[in-house]
Amino acid sequence: MKRQPHAGSPNAGEERLDALQRHAFDYFLNETNPANGLVADKSQPGAPASIAAVGFALAAYPVGVERAWISRISAIDRTLTVLRFFWNSPQGTGSEMTGDKGFYYHFLDMTTGRRAGFCELSTVDSGFLLAGMLAAAAYFDQDSEDEHEIRTLADALYLRADWQWACNGGATITHGWTPERGFLPYRWEGYDEAALLYVLGLGSPTHPLAVESYVAWTSTYRWKEIYGYELIYGGPLFIHQYSHIWIDFCGIQDAFARDKEIDYFENSRRATYVQREYAIRNPLEFVGYGENFWGLTASDGPGWTMRHVNGIDRTFFDYIARGAPYGPDDGTVAPWAVVASLPFAPEIVLPTIKHFQDVYPQVTGEYCFRCSFNLSFQNEADADSGWTSPYHFGINLGPVVLMCENYRSGLLWRLMRACPCVVTGLRRAGFTGAWL
Repeated sequence: MKRQPHAGSPNAGEERLDALQRHAFDYFLNETNPANGLVADKSQPGAPASIAAVGFALAAYPVGVERAWISRISAIDRTLTVLRFFWNSPQGTGSEMTGDKGFYYHFLDMTTGRRAGFCELSTVDSGFLLAGMLAAAAYFDQDSEDEHEIRTLADALYLRADWQWACNGGATITHGWTPERGFLPYRWEGYDEAALLYVLGLGSPTHPLAVESYVAWTSTYRWKEIYGYELIYGGPLFIHQYSHIWIDFCGIQDAFARDKEIDYFENSRRATYVQREYAIRNPLEFVGYGENFWGLTASDGPGWTMRHVNGIDRTFFDYIARGAPYGPDDGTVAPWAVVASLPFAPEIVLPTIKHFQDVYPQVTGEYCFRCSFNLSFQNEADADSGWTSPYHFGINLGPVVLMCENYRSGLLWRLMRACPCVVTGLRRAGFTGAWL
């Protein structure tokens, strides 16, 4: 349950990491509408905004200030633009709104800021957005008019979220709601990326979740032994990363973790090793898999199709949550997801980053790594290069910026430890120990 030490001495590896993090940060500088602060879901022209990507941007701007990639004044301006937009955006049950009950639609039109398509009012993506707002409020703590406004707006936006409504009469939080069909039939149950969501809901002083909701969530965990590692199971890597971007779980435990004599940081470390071990064993014989070639998560893919490859009929997927060791798996790996495990297991992550960058230049694009690639999906023009996603995604690059920074300085973890609602939420969930 000990965090892996970070030596931090300047060297070629540190320079490589700095460049990787900086190039990921550039996405939030360039793929943002300066009029409203909304961030494009992906680099594809015409893509809508992702509210989760906006949350990552809000948390990334303080990193940019600390690393001298952006001025404090510019970061304040960008942050205020976002917060003012969401505070003034229309809330209601109509289909032309930005959100309702303090939650927001998963995707928004980049220009108008209204609901894009028929997407849902997303609870978990709203959680990432609100977490970004709270991180900004914690960072911009100076006694100026602009920074005071950041803190005031972020607080008001968080307090507006009606977590009790989001449960729709049940114990656990629903995935979301649409004007056409009401609440979605799915709930945040089973170990997943929703830990942050429950902590924020439990910490609310206005419309808090009941303590029973967290107990109901953890009761759906699955404890497994895989390749000799005992852990709370979650197949895709992002499940073990997204809440950890914001909350330092190292050394703190809830009732479930105490019973298993583990903490969630250690659980994510084990999940990272399971991913690598799966790639080493490579039971489905995909091209490239090995000690320094792994990383199955929710990611773009070559498309819904079947191909006969080297004597084997292969089924390939588009965007889907891939996982190890039980799948789905079509040979597609996401290098960004390896980077996002850096705080948990740098001793296996850093060599894998180097391998991806040095051996597979096709996966490095304008902003750090492209979403994903697949060497088993043969490219007619160059059979050895396989398929590479043409796009970068904001929800991939945010974790790169923020988990690199947590590894290097612990910045976001320190900011979120200073948020009273996060501390309250963790304590109401039963967490004790370490920094808490």
